[in-house]
Order: sequence, then C-alpha cells, then structure tokens
Amino acid sequence: MEKTSTAIMYLLLVLSSVPKNYQHILALAFAVKEINEDPLILPNISVGFHILNSYYTPRMTYKATLSLLSTQSWFVPNFRCNNRKKLIALIGEHISEITSNMATLSTSHKVPQLTYGSFLLEQAAKILTPFLYQMVPSEGYQYMGVIRLLQHFGWTWVNLLAVDDQKGDQFLQTLLPLFSKNGICEAFIFRTPNMVYFDELIEFLWQKLESFAMIHDRKSNVYFVYGEFPSFLILRTLLFLAPFLGFTPLGKMWIATSQWDFASLTYQKTWDIEIFHGSITLTVHSNQPFGFEEFIHTVRPSWAKGDGFIHDFWEQAFNCSLKTPIEQGESKNSCTEKKLGTLHGTLFEMNMFGHSYSVYNAVHAVAHALHAMHQSVLKVSKCKKGRKETVENVQPWQLNLFLRSISFNNSAGDAVHFDEKQEVIEGFDVTNWMMFPNGSMRRVKVGRVDPKAPPGRELTINDNQIVWPKIFHQVLPVSVCNEQCYSGSRKKNKEGDKFCCYNCAPCPDGMISEQKDMDACVQCPEDQYPNKEKTQCIPKIISYLSYQELLGAILSVAAIFFCLITTLVLGILIKHKDTPIVKANNRSVTYILLISLLLCFLCSLLFIGKPGKLTCLIRQMFFGLVFSVVLSSILAKTIMVVLAFMATEPGSGLRKWVGKGLANAILLSGSLIQAGICIIWLSTFPPFPDMDMHSMYGQIILECNEGSAFMFHCVLGYLGFLAIVSFLVAFLARKLPDSFNEAKFITFSLVAFCSVWVSFVPTYLSTKGKYMVAVEIFSILSSSVGLLVCIFSPKCYIIVLRPELNSKEQLMGRKS
Repeated sequence: MEKTSTAIMYLLLVLSSVPKNYQHILALAFAVKEINEDPLILPNISVGFHILNSYYTPRMTYKATLSLLSTQSWFVPNFRCNNRKKLIALIGEHISEITSNMATLSTSHKVPQLTYGSFLLEQAAKILTPFLYQMVPSEGYQYMGVIRLLQHFGWTWVNLLAVDDQKGDQFLQTLLPLFSKNGICEAFIFRTPNMVYFDELIEFLWQKLESFAMIHDRKSNVYFVYGEFPSFLILRTLLFLAPFLGFTPLGKMWIATSQWDFASLTYQKTWDIEIFHGSITLTVHSNQPFGFEEFIHTVRPSWAKGDGFIHDFWEQAFNCSLKTPIEQGESKNSCTEKKLGTLHGTLFEMNMFGHSYSVYNAVHAVAHALHAMHQSVLKVSKCKKGRKETVENVQPWQLNLFLRSISFNNSAGDAVHFDEKQEVIEGFDVTNWMMFPNGSMRRVKVGRVDPKAPPGRELTINDNQIVWPKIFHQVLPVSVCNEQCYSGSRKKNKEGDKFCCYNCAPCPDGMISEQKDMDACVQCPEDQYPNKEKTQCIPKIISYLSYQELLGAILSVAAIFFCLITTLVLGILIKHKDTPIVKANNRSVTYILLISLLLCFLCSLLFIGKPGKLTCLIRQMFFGLVFSVVLSSILAKTIMVVLAFMATEPGSGLRKWVGKGLANAILLSGSLIQAGICIIWLSTFPPFPDMDMHSMYGQIILECNEGSAFMFHCVLGYLGFLAIVSFLVAFLARKLPDSFNEAKFITFSLVAFCSVWVSFVPTYLSTKGKYMVAVEIFSILSSSVGLLVCIFSPKCYIIVLRPELNSKEQLMGRKS
C-alpha cells in the first residue's frame, strides 16, 4: 500500500568539519526508509525529515531551532501561518550545551525533543524533562561502570582529565566521593578547555605547562577522561603539540566516557592516533540493524537530491573535489570511484555504533509513538461525526503522552523504552580500541555494564579479549600509589598523604589478612589461630595430658610403680604385724597411713586423660581428702609418740590419754574438717570441664575449671595447716631418747613434704596447659614418695635386713 500523507521529523546535527558525524544522517535516513517500507508502522503515512546544522555555536543553534518553529521559508520567531505541516519532534543533539539551547526553545513550544548522545546538567535536566527524552542511559550508570572497571583491574591511583566547564564541575563533584567510597584516589586533576581556537590553545598550553609536566611525570598509568567531542579534539591537539615542547609521548592507559568518539577534524586525519591504542571507553549499547551495511554501500555523492551535506562530507573525507575537471584545475584529486569502505575509522565507520544507533532508535521511537497516536486518533474518529481526524491535525505536545509509555523491539532485536526520568533503559558496552599506524582503527566489545544486575556484579568483562597499550607489552597495567601489601599485612596510612598511599604493617598476633591490600587485619575465631605467614586461620590443636604422650605415660607408670611399692610395704607390715616395730605407735593408724598413701598415688591418675564431668568433679576433692587423712594420721602418730614418752614419767597423769581412742579421734577430726570444706565447695561452685582458648598459642587446653578458686585454696591451705602442725610436733619430739624414734623420721618426711608443696605454688602458677597438670601430679607423687620413704624405709630395713633389732628391748633402750 502506498503511503500518502506525511509526518515530518527534524534532526539538528553538528556536522561542520567532522566527517564522521555524517553517519548520524545515514542512520536517520535508514530508519526513515525502514519505517516507510514497513506496512505495519504508520499505514498510509510517510515519514519525512529535515536536517539543520548548528555549527557548534549557541547563536546558530537558536537560529536553526527558531527556523523550525517558524513558518517555512519565513524566519519569523513564534509565528506560523502555514498549518499544513506541523513540527512533530526534534532529534538532537550529542553535545549537552547545544541540546540545552535547543530544549530551551522546544520545551516552551511543547515540542518533544530526543537527544542522542548528551547528559545534561542535573538542574537543566529537571527543568527540561517534561518534553525532553534521552536516548542514552542515566549518566549514573556510567559512573558506576567506571568504578567497577577500576576495581576489576585493581587501579586505585588514577589521573583525571575533565573538561573545564559546568559539566566538568558536576563530573568531579559526583565522581570524587564515589572514588573515596570505593577505595580509589585521584592522583592529579587536569582541566582541559572546552572549545578554543588554535592560538588560544597554544596560550593555554604555556599557562598550564607545569601541570602538563606533572601529568607526564606521574606514576599513575591510568587516565580517566571526561568531556564531549570538542574536548577530545582539543586533547588530541595538546598531545600532538607536546613533543614539540620537549615532552615524551604519553604511554598510558586511557579510559573515556560515552560522549567521546575517536573522530578527526579534516586537518587532524593525518595525525598519529596510536597514542590511544588499547584505550577503553564506555559506549552506549549498540547493535547492527539488518541491512544497514548494504544501505551504506549505496551512498554516493548523488544518492539523494535533498542531501545538502553529502558534498562537503565527501570532499573532506576523501580530500578530493566534486567539481568538474575544468573547475578544479590541478589542485585536488577527482572524487570519482571513491568508496566509503576505504575511509579510516576516525573519518567514517561502516557499522552503526554509539550515537548513530541512538539516532536510529530515536527515529523509531517517534514513529512508534506516532503509530500509537494514529491508532488512538482513528478510534476517536469512529466515535465522532463530521470531519475525520488525522495525525496532521494533532498538536506536537500530544505526542509526548505516547512517547512516555512507548516500548518496542527494533530490527536489531534490542528493546527500547524509557524510565520515569524519560531516559532510555539500557546499559553501556565496554569497548576496547585498536589503533593502527595507517590511521585505521577497530573497536571490540569486551564487556557490558548492566544496571539491572545485582549490586557489585554490574560489570561483565572478558579480560582475554583486551588489547593493552603497546608500552605494557600486553601485560595488565598497574596503577597504584605504591606496591601492594601482601597477605599477612595491612595498610598503614602515611600521615599527610591520601589513603591510597600507605605503608604495609604486619598483622598483630592472633590476626590475619587473607587478601592483598587489606585495610585491617581480621581476628581469628577462638578455636583457630594464624599460620606463620598470618594469611589464614588454622584449627587450634586440642591439648590435654593424655596417656598416649610420653609425659603422661611416664607419670602414670611412676604412679603405678609407687602403688606397687606401697602395697609391698603394707604387705610386709601385715606379715610382721606381731613384731614390736609394727605394734609400736598404733598399728591401725600405720595401716590407714599406708592405704592413704596408696590412694594418693592412685589419685594422680585422675589428672591424666581427657577431662570429663566426673573426673573434674572428684579429682581435687579426692586429692584433698586423701592427703588430709595422710597428714591427720601422721599428726596422730606424732602426738601419740610424744604422749607415750611423757606418760612414762613418774606420777604423770597423761597415761589415761595414751591409746587408740585419741589417735582415732585426731585422725577422724582432721579428715572431717577437710570433708566439710569439700562439701561446701561441691554445693556452691563445683569444678567443671572447661576449655582455655588463650593461654597457649595455637592450642585449645582442655582443663578442669575449679569453679571457685577460693575453695580450692581453702583445701590447699588446710593441708598446709595440717602439715605445719605435724611438722612442729614432730620437730619437738625429734630428740626423745629412744633407739628407734619414729618422730625423727616423721620430721624428715614432713620437711620433704613441705619442701615439695612450697615449691609447687610458684611452679604451678608459672606453667600453663597440660604442664600445669603435670606439675600437680609430680608434686603429689614426690610428696607421697617422701612420706613413704622417710617413715617406712627404716621399719622395712629392720624387718627385712636387721630382724635382730626388731625386739622390745631394742626399741625401749635408752641412751646413757
């Protein structure tokens, strides 16, 4: 079906002296061609367009915009006498200043405007938003993508080059806090001019000579550049002039925003562009519409009669002339047989990228909005009588209602729709640029910034596809203030420097750092400890005095050995129970003393092995009770010796106290007091199994917590009291005139006993873990052995080796 009526869109385009921008015209023409050939979009309606040039100046921008809003061929601002052809929408521009100038006028006339490459200032965007649509994603996504890119490659020391205007100010105000929040520092900030003439540029370079020198001398290898296309042209000029001023070429890693495009002015097309080889830019997502490349191949200087830009573009791009041979003389080559495919990428690209793709989507967005509006108009017309409504009779502001909610898939398969801020919902492509000595270039998509991805995973990138600048020899560039702090250390800020510049300090004891450049070391869990390198936490070793280890085995064997010796001594005394040496000084108390010593040796075994609830509960109490019986028995024997000698004096009244009753009373009372202390201990704060995580490095000590240190010391104190009393009584009776004075041997045994336990206290307090338990076992064994040897070895010696001395006469004999 042939389309008859016509709707017109207008594209305001910067083309002067920039051949590469001609692709924007071709993208628009191709989109219009697709729409007009598609019977499903705007049936019976053809779409047309008109293109004007702004020449980079506000005056020409306002003039061009006003001419669109005035009667055709009559430049009378805000006046239209021809209503047949109404302005539907404006498309443009990719420079924010020109977009704002256009929008100031188009918004006042309520004409929708679609901008295809610029990010407006926040304040201006809020004012112009009602009729302004951005065919590029939110600029915030671009900042987030750059942050993720720098973090991905570990670049924390970055030079910033920002255009010296309001956009550059807004860029720095937004980015610097993001840098600080994400652990990135700016090494140096250099402001590039926005748009100047060549002589002004040289003057600027002389003024900024010191700053420009600092850029060259900085150890930062990454340069993040922000600015629109004019500032890129100025930066290229600065870098071109630098060698003439004695500066070496910058071999750096360049990162740029989506506003940039590696395009050349006519006089710049022969300049070396290899300095940007390996650069990475975030570009507006693009795809290749089906049939666009074939459409490009049809373009010739005479391809369309209404194209007023093709001749200038062709002559500038190919450096030739379209004049006749007589007109051109010998000055230029003929443009005959020139093809677009032979041009370098800085002058023209055969594929649709970036801004051109946004222009293509903008045209389709307006067409789909017109189609939706057309369908709505047809429905209204069916319900009304009289004149039939058409799209031509609809006011431009009405299109705004349909543009806001438009959603469609273009021919490349990408979805196009706007968010609540009237910005297209899309991400950015991460593009890697390869520049070749012949001036040609190639762009490769190596990743994507997806704003809809989970936080921290917005960036996906293929490192293996990236080509780095030649100076780095295809090795990932390093851009940090100083060398990284390896695992096992932490960053320590240098006073007066930025937080990215730091020293490295080893992690304190008990702390680790598993990754490089950690701000702080991490404390290991209680059941783990750092390895020697302090790079990871490893489980602590469970430590307790066990039977399997050498120390535990030796102590247990010693305890069993002395148990056998004690049993042997007891057997000897029982066998010779009727002999005078056994019957002397209360035979039953002697048996109790030996049995108690046997239990003392056995109780030491309770301290060996893994502490359990039962063993912790009884071992100290059992130890205290048994030793109190031992000391009470010794005290009873000593007192009985003293009373026996005192009762032999003529007229002594102590004879009635000498007997088993007194000995048993002393033994029982001494033991019951200790038993009472233990009962109070058990009923208040009983011992329990516990784990000591901190006393021994790298070990978890399984131990018995005494529950109440005071009660434990009461038990030990009472034993000390019994030992001192027994020692004093025995010491006073040591010189009694008897050929076998048992008090003398008891004195020796108590000296040994007290010596052991006096030295036990400091030794016990100075040891830790299983060695503390070993000290207590050793003290139990050594003190018990001292009592056994000093008291019973003389008896056994007489019984076994000198039986002739085992007589009443010998025992009762007195010194002369």
